[in-house]
Amino acid sequence: MAKMKMKTVRIIALRQDRKRLLEHLQDSALVQVNQSDTSRKGFQRVNVSPQMQVFERNVDLTEQALKILEGVSPEKAGLLASFKGRREIDPDEIGEIAAQAKDVIEACTQIVELDKQCADNAAEQVRIKTQLAQLESWQKLDIPLNTTGTRSTAVFIGSLPEQYSEARLKEAIASENPKLEFELEIQYSESNLTNVVVFAPQSQKTMMEEALRALGFARPMSPTHKIPKEKAQRLREKSESLLSADKQAQQEIAGYADMREKIKSTQDYFRFRSDKYNVINHLDHSKHVFVLEGYVPEEDCEKLEALCNRVATCVVEFGDAGDNAPVKLKNNKFAEPAQGILTMYSAPGKTDVDPTPILAFFFYFFFGMMFSDAGYGILMIIATGLMIKLFKPDKKMKNNLKLFQYCGISTTFWGLVFGSIFGDAPASLYKLFTGTEVVMAHSVSNLSDPTPALLPWPVIDPQKDALTLMIISIAFGLAHILVGMGCKFAVCIKQKDYPGAFFDTGLWMLMLVGFAVLAAGLVGPSVLMTIGAVIAIACAVGLVLTQGRGKKGIVGKAIGGLASLYDITSYISDLLSYSRLLALGLTTGVMAQVFNMLATMMGTSIPGFIFMIVIFLLGHVINIGLNALGAYVHTMRLQYVEMFSKFYEGGGKEFEPFSLNSKYIKIQEDK
Repeated sequence: MAKMKMKTVRIIALRQDRKRLLEHLQDSALVQVNQSDTSRKGFQRVNVSPQMQVFERNVDLTEQALKILEGVSPEKAGLLASFKGRREIDPDEIGEIAAQAKDVIEACTQIVELDKQCADNAAEQVRIKTQLAQLESWQKLDIPLNTTGTRSTAVFIGSLPEQYSEARLKEAIASENPKLEFELEIQYSESNLTNVVVFAPQSQKTMMEEALRALGFARPMSPTHKIPKEKAQRLREKSESLLSADKQAQQEIAGYADMREKIKSTQDYFRFRSDKYNVINHLDHSKHVFVLEGYVPEEDCEKLEALCNRVATCVVEFGDAGDNAPVKLKNNKFAEPAQGILTMYSAPGKTDVDPTPILAFFFYFFFGMMFSDAGYGILMIIATGLMIKLFKPDKKMKNNLKLFQYCGISTTFWGLVFGSIFGDAPASLYKLFTGTEVVMAHSVSNLSDPTPALLPWPVIDPQKDALTLMIISIAFGLAHILVGMGCKFAVCIKQKDYPGAFFDTGLWMLMLVGFAVLAAGLVGPSVLMTIGAVIAIACAVGLVLTQGRGKKGIVGKAIGGLASLYDITSYISDLLSYSRLLALGLTTGVMAQVFNMLATMMGTSIPGFIFMIVIFLLGHVINIGLNALGAYVHTMRLQYVEMFSKFYEGGGKEFEPFSLNSKYIKIQEDK
């Protein structure tokens, strides 16, 4: 249960074996390939970027086609479909996928073209709608909008930015030029707009233009050689035609829905090829050989060497990876689900120990203490177990489900400790149907209560034993912090930093233990107070004498040592953070009891029974959603902030092997 030791690897192979070797390396996922930008002396790079760009374009094309298909013909999937793993295929199917790739890409191209046609039609519909809106106010006009006149008569068709009556408009034009002879027809008039047709002799055309311009006259933006009513009808017919074309295109796109799985498989196929050609871009080549360098876990060295010698004529060399090697973690089934929590923070750095086993234990432990209901825990165990069994999720999703399954076990345990099974649902229902007052279990602080109890063991009631639970929470927090400091102690010893181990970490650990013993003496034997005080004072003296050792001069060392004692406030703050274990555990129980009380308030009548079922289900679903999220977030905070800050540096780079990086398919593992 630790970071796997890494080795560097150099593979020198014949160029004629490159395709076969790379395909086997990609399938095995044993090697992380180095991708330097420069080649070594005597070698050169082969530029396969054009081919890689073709593969990437095909990936983008298939993604676009799938998105279009989803919009036109959504894939039928249940609410839990996201838990389903990738489709397993036999290795021989890769050849079939490759053979069909050309036809699939042509189909995707057609899907995208049809969608583009629909988009163009939609844009055209907007233009038609705009033109129809412009023509609406000209429907009474019986001449084309682009009419400018006859041999003897000038015609002005346009709009004025003001509302006019016929008489008022004639007055306005005449006031601009009294010599004008004209007739006009108002086609439409409303606030801030008047559509008008003005007739004048050709000899007065220029004068009329000047008069109308002075009034703000403007010709139509899209004049047409057809009568407005005919033009509007043609536009409506065109709109209907576009709608019909859209419907036809949508039907054609929907017709490709049965190719969805082939498109997904083809996308992953081109993704495989793109990744392979990206590796080729970073390999050193000579005329006859190529060189691949990278990292491999030490335990896989023999397997890698055997694979290379089986599929190619090559030389395989291993070396020491050094401090800059990528990190690959290996943990047992209990701890492995928590690796995702660790990597969300950061992969271990070169000096870090792998904290996953410790993280896993405390994560499950604290989550259960915060969620703390046996009914909810059992639901978590059953739900995650069924999802793993039925959906066969990928490894990452499976680990997430296993994480919550272990959290469910812890939640069940703490629910029984707190006497909470869907809150006090058993006691509430028992009282509702029998009329007899019972409690879930007797509190450890009140074992003499004569009320009958459903559970035979005493429990810690977060409402009645809040102080006791607060003390327990702080005690668990102290243990958590001490474990983190113990990891720091181990790291210092491993690095032979003995002063850092004993003075900077060991003394603080002993001081915290001393305070714990001192606190125990307040409720136990008084001698514990003396022992705790002696330990704490001795450690404080030790800190004063050692923490300023890096300063210059006696005064500097003394000030540095005294200033270090201020860190005690940080440790007190950290310990108080664990009070959230009490707070969230109390919240879960109280909310559950409130919903139980609401559910049973209408009695045992038929309406009351229906009301009880609805409120019980809805209330507990809300409680599960809110408090499971709270427990998850605050448990992570306790790991990241309170424990990791004591020893964990992070900053490592995860091992990312050259592999079949797929989204929809995976090769059957037993093949």
